[in-house]
Amino acid sequence: MQAIAGYVILSSGWKRRFLAMLSGAIGALAMAPFDFFPAFIVPMTVAVWLIDGSQADASSNAIAGRALASFKAAADAGWWLGLGYFIAGLWWIGAAFLVEADQFAWAMPLGVVALPAALACCTALGFGLARLLWSAGAARILALAISLSAAEWLRGHVFGGFPWNDFGMVFGGNLYLGQFGSIIGLYGLTLLAVAICAAPAMLAESARLAIAPVLLAGAALAGLALFGILRLSNADAGTVKNVRLRIMQPNVQHDLKFFTGSKDELLDRYLAVSDSATSPKSTGLADVTHLIWPESPFPFILAREPKMLARVGAALPGGTLLITGAARLGAIAPGQTRPAVYNSMQVIGSGGTIFDTYDKIHLVPFGEYIPFHAVLDRLGLRQLTLSSFEAGASRKLMAVPGLPPLSPLICYEAIFPGQVLPDGIAANAERPGVILNITDDSWFGHTPGPYQHLAQVRMRAIEEGIPVLRAADSGISAIIDAYGRITAQLPLGFEGVLDGLLPNAIAATPFSRHGSLTWLTIWLVALILNGVLRLRV
Repeated sequence: MQAIAGYVILSSGWKRRFLAMLSGAIGALAMAPFDFFPAFIVPMTVAVWLIDGSQADASSNAIAGRALASFKAAADAGWWLGLGYFIAGLWWIGAAFLVEADQFAWAMPLGVVALPAALACCTALGFGLARLLWSAGAARILALAISLSAAEWLRGHVFGGFPWNDFGMVFGGNLYLGQFGSIIGLYGLTLLAVAICAAPAMLAESARLAIAPVLLAGAALAGLALFGILRLSNADAGTVKNVRLRIMQPNVQHDLKFFTGSKDELLDRYLAVSDSATSPKSTGLADVTHLIWPESPFPFILAREPKMLARVGAALPGGTLLITGAARLGAIAPGQTRPAVYNSMQVIGSGGTIFDTYDKIHLVPFGEYIPFHAVLDRLGLRQLTLSSFEAGASRKLMAVPGLPPLSPLICYEAIFPGQVLPDGIAANAERPGVILNITDDSWFGHTPGPYQHLAQVRMRAIEEGIPVLRAADSGISAIIDAYGRITAQLPLGFEGVLDGLLPNAIAATPFSRHGSLTWLTIWLVALILNGVLRLRV
């Protein structure tokens, strides 16, 4: 171990950058669909040694000069490690550029390389901050955990945020280790994941007590597992009475779905799949109280197509409601010539009546809108969608007859921790009883993307103590209970329906009640402990 540590610490130039990038790529194996969390030990252990070695690049004699040079050297290593991690974990985004390859294949490097390069800037910042807090001994493990967890929080918030594959999912992707997220949330798990996985770097120390941090990390990992085992051992919240769900997964490819001439064919397919019998005793939709379709399944505005809406309403038995994704037209804003278009979720009853609507508020950059579009329009860059959407006014609960209050999350809105409940819900005695995530992951084919999306949606159930229903165009559709257990699911690339019961929500978790205060508390404790340990060195 000492020989490996010395090799990394003394490496320089492109050798140092290659080691950083390779270790980051290995760390991506900790994410879905592999979920091999020990793989994250590699980049975090290497990170400690890279930051140790960043001091060697400081050439100035002045204190400020040495600090700045060390910061830059550490940040450089962090950027390369982050680049490897994000390319290996997010390469599948490139599949979306091949859906209409004749128009967008040229832009594939923007998703496969440019996006990871931008995200790696947060990792670079985390390494640089860690270098400023650096010291000998175990304190530097805490310095890395403090700095990287802060950087990951920043990644989840700056410019709208993109916390996909946050380091906390190293533990969040494991059902048992992820249970502690009910207390400290995803960003709290990030701090623990970095600290625990970086601790083996201490094995390269010659000091007699160097083994202590490793043993402490092992004990912490065992404690997380034990907490999860105990929490799940007697976890049975039951199901909501008189609710019989059906999630329809059409597995429609974009070349069909977004061709407007196929709208009758599409609707025929949706209705046929929705009414299919799932067992010899099944009577189709007559047994279903709530039918769920995925995000934006129509290449037209359903509310503006009376014949189509009437067909949907006529297909629904009297006691069945449809909850579906649908584009919606709004009013024409001042100074605009066209009405606003929203990516929405709508509740439709028998006869075609629309009971309630939610407009997505967290849009996908470059997919549903273009940030800084005035500048980028001059460069000829347009989004990978048929229309540019407007963001909804605010997050809300939906009122669906027969269901408890429903928290709607469209597509990647579900990857943001702490954004499940509407603002001000703490003052309301009634919490959501179910989270509904409708999405269209068919852009990404049979890649890790849909598996990673599902893992992050499951984390919301654990954090909030609220069950999740997930309808995905090509999969993975699922029913997830309030503890994050998947009670039923449809595989990726499968056409069919998923029938099941709605699990009950449980009492509000500590994270649900206090939000970011829980992870901020342990972050401050770690910061104070780091300061105490530095003073003792």
